[in-house]
Amino acid sequence: MNEQGVVTAAEPSASEIRLVIAASSMGTVFEWYDFFIYGALGSILAKAFFPSGNATLETLLFWLVFAVGFGFRPLGAILFGYLGDRLGRKYTFLVTVTLMGIATAGVGLVPSAATIGWAAPALVILLRILQGLALGGEYGGAAIYVAEHSPPGRRGFFTSFIQASVVGGFVLSLLVVLTCKTMLSADQWAAWGWRVPFILSLGLLAVSLWMRMKLSESPVFKAMKEAGEVAVNPFVESFTYPGNKRRIFVALFGVAAGLTVIFYTAMFSGLAFVKNALHVQDTYAEGIVGLGAALGMVFYLMAGSWSDRVGRKKPIVIGYVLTLLLLFPAFWLMGSTTRTSATQTEWTIRGPDCSYSPFAKEQPTRCGKVLGDFASAGIPYNVEVAAELQMGRGDGAVSLADVDLADPKTRKANLEAVMGKPIFAIPKIVPSLTQGLIILVAILVLMALSGATYGSVAALLAEMFPPKVRYSSMSIPYHIGSGYFGGFLPLISSYIVAKTGNPYSGLWYTWVVVLMALIVGWWGLRGGPPSDFADDAT
Repeated sequence: MNEQGVVTAAEPSASEIRLVIAASSMGTVFEWYDFFIYGALGSILAKAFFPSGNATLETLLFWLVFAVGFGFRPLGAILFGYLGDRLGRKYTFLVTVTLMGIATAGVGLVPSAATIGWAAPALVILLRILQGLALGGEYGGAAIYVAEHSPPGRRGFFTSFIQASVVGGFVLSLLVVLTCKTMLSADQWAAWGWRVPFILSLGLLAVSLWMRMKLSESPVFKAMKEAGEVAVNPFVESFTYPGNKRRIFVALFGVAAGLTVIFYTAMFSGLAFVKNALHVQDTYAEGIVGLGAALGMVFYLMAGSWSDRVGRKKPIVIGYVLTLLLLFPAFWLMGSTTRTSATQTEWTIRGPDCSYSPFAKEQPTRCGKVLGDFASAGIPYNVEVAAELQMGRGDGAVSLADVDLADPKTRKANLEAVMGKPIFAIPKIVPSLTQGLIILVAILVLMALSGATYGSVAALLAEMFPPKVRYSSMSIPYHIGSGYFGGFLPLISSYIVAKTGNPYSGLWYTWVVVLMALIVGWWGLRGGPPSDFADDAT
């Protein structure tokens, strides 16, 4: 116990800290692989578990269930935060990684909706809930474990490996998917091969448990236990500890919300944009985005190390400001790579009652049916009010008054016939070397923005809260912010794009959340060099 009355512990040796970082980081890679593999296989899972006959609705239902996992992360943070502060860091994140591995393998074993009907999506939802609970306890455990082993002058750099490992889980998920698709025929992959990445999580679970079993308990927790300073009720004490309510507010709205939407925009929105708006073949899209993410992990390490010199606040605030300036230009850069993509807004639909609901299985109005076809094909459109239903490019328009729009199976063909040209059959493209490099540069810009805001966050959050309730206090705001602001990002942005017909419009959600985080973070985060919680205990 130091002179301020805060429990301290002896600094671990260099070999011990290397083992701590390696085991914690690899476990984090594996656990986030389990969570991200669901997102990486979005198109095929949407058809397998949420068939509706409406491609847009299938995609939105898929992302809704994706968000369910994130929605339960705060509950996992409360549950495992309580256990982590009461029973210890090590054994708590052994439980979380086991739960995650079993739940992920379970998704790969659920029969399709064609086989067992609505029981299929119900089982997937249950397994996603278990994944969310596990992840709610995993991040806080790994981040705190490394932070409590790290000397203050290196804490940002050492914990940045945990942040980079989150990206590593995304990269690993894409790598496994690409490997399986390469080894299997297209028919095998569509029939059963997509299940293999999920079942492989059992092997990853075994490796992760083996590595983490080698670890000893956090020295800070052991010192607290010996001194009798362990919290009685960590959840309650997190909100009653002096000054903690303000810190939780800043951690939620000024840190977790902002950095998470940047991260998911770089990863999932970037991948979806390349696949759907640019119509790049899936394998090439996954390869380019995966390479960008792998190269971009260095930005997380750089930001963590930088924060050890300049403090935790400056990299995050600078990252937020640059995101507001560069988010749209980065996506515009990707959109400029090919004129065969659907990012060029050319079609205009004019008519009465041009309302469109992405969640409706079938649109009630004639204009809505046309908009639904464009949205499901990923083709941008403009909408104008007119007395008669028309569509066209530029100033020209063709009347659709006599076109049969009732039958969804023939509607697209009828529209193409009246326009005299193909509209919906947009071929997937193989990007040229130049196009691929431009997309890669844009992804690296997004990764740099994410790295600046995410690289030092584990050190920042560990230093914001008192050790006796640290697991709960940092996990709760982090997982509420990342679970709701970030987890619902793919659903919200996909809805906005489908509703507006503009492939860039979903980025406004990210932009607004980052602006909020910048204001709160600028106001609430402490500047100056890094310091332990004991130096700022009020």
